[in-house]
Amino acid sequence: MEKTLSLTEFYKNSLGILPSEIIGKIGQFNVFSLSDFITGPKAAVPYSRKDYYKISLISGSNTVHYADKTLEVEHNMLLFANPQVPYNWTPVTQNLAGEFCVFTEDFFKGYGNFKAYPLFQPGGIPVLSLSDEEFNQVREIYKKMMQEIASDYVFKYDVLRNLVMELIHTALKLRPAIVTPMESGGSHAADRITGLFLELLERQFPIESPMQRVKLRTPGEFAAQLNIHYNHLNKILKETTGKTTTRLLAERITLEARALLKHTDWSISDIAWCLGFEDPSHFVKFFRKNEQTTPRAFRG
Repeated sequence: MEKTLSLTEFYKNSLGILPSEIIGKIGQFNVFSLSDFITGPKAAVPYSRKDYYKISLISGSNTVHYADKTLEVEHNMLLFANPQVPYNWTPVTQNLAGEFCVFTEDFFKGYGNFKAYPLFQPGGIPVLSLSDEEFNQVREIYKKMMQEIASDYVFKYDVLRNLVMELIHTALKLRPAIVTPMESGGSHAADRITGLFLELLERQFPIESPMQRVKLRTPGEFAAQLNIHYNHLNKILKETTGKTTTRLLAERITLEARALLKHTDWSISDIAWCLGFEDPSHFVKFFRKNEQTTPRAFRG
């Protein structure tokens, strides 16, 4: 699976630098012109997940793949990237224009819960189709961001937070893009959903600290993240892998449990917590069922 792209890596890969002000002073926020990053007329954004949030204003027709959906945008789009779900977009028209801003959750710490809005919810539609008039309206917000971040106003990052919230509320007042349903029985759709599931699963590992914990633990949580019904996800995985959702989760968690038991000195309670078990006894029961031995006996 492709490694999750961090905001630090984004700056290094895209700009070749890591401005200390971005990391140390502002809690990770910046705004850019799209023209500085597009090297070709139809350059596609890689299908990946980031560990930061990104709101992109992009001109022209585009095709967006987000979770198990394909969204066709006929004119211009405003794209809200959720760190939990991989995505990509491919421009249909040439001569792209627009802007985008990137920020981490820490940037909004103590300011408000922006993740509560539908555009950042796993089941929401994160792409809005814009007319040329709406495109220009939203672009004015980005122009304000550009001016503000270049200013020497001591409270400029508070202003920038307000402008991000203005972007969000402007989007909520507009209409979502048209979603083109994927054929549930098609092999392409099944393979795509299987790939997304496995990617979401694998990106929770390895567990490298007793403070780290898996966020998606049950089949229902994975189905909700992919915005599909649990029964549909289970049927697809059974068809493509020969295993149920529960079986795939159990195998991967067991594999991680074995590694942690053999290669760390963490307590069994700590390992159970990291792997999403609320009670260590539940972990012991789970491990015994899958390995025919107890965690303590396995560790030796």
